[in-house]
Amino acid sequence: MYEELHRELNFKTSRSSGPGGQHVNKVESRVELLFDVENSELLEKDQKVAVFEKLRNRISNDGIMYLQCDETRSQVKNKEIVVERFLTLIEEALKPEKIRKPTKPGKASREKRLRNKKKQSEKKVFRKPLSDQEE
Repeated sequence: MYEELHRELNFKTSRSSGPGGQHVNKVESRVELLFDVENSELLEKDQKVAVFEKLRNRISNDGIMYLQCDETRSQVKNKEIVVERFLTLIEEALKPEKIRKPTKPGKASREKRLRNKKKQSEKKVFRKPLSDQEE
């Protein structure tokens, strides 16, 4: 599936900011990855919904996912990095969520809760005037 996803990816390159001298000013090393989630032929409807929910901060109103990388001075390395990030994000978004199995509190936690309640009530008792402390 991941190999087929590469066909749906679009890349843009631009000049990267930051230090690097003349070389940076004439080479387009920043890579921007664009992926049209809405019109993807590989993702099924429920997968698209999962991607939209979990990655909504990276997806525009047009349904296009946007990632960029300008970590290195090499366009090829930046492209590899951004594709790897993309695949990781998609993999995480499509991972099914574990269903929580409700459990009862254990014996130790019940005893701890009761100890804390008793301690708290003793604190309150000692705050009262001496005449009210009779039980």
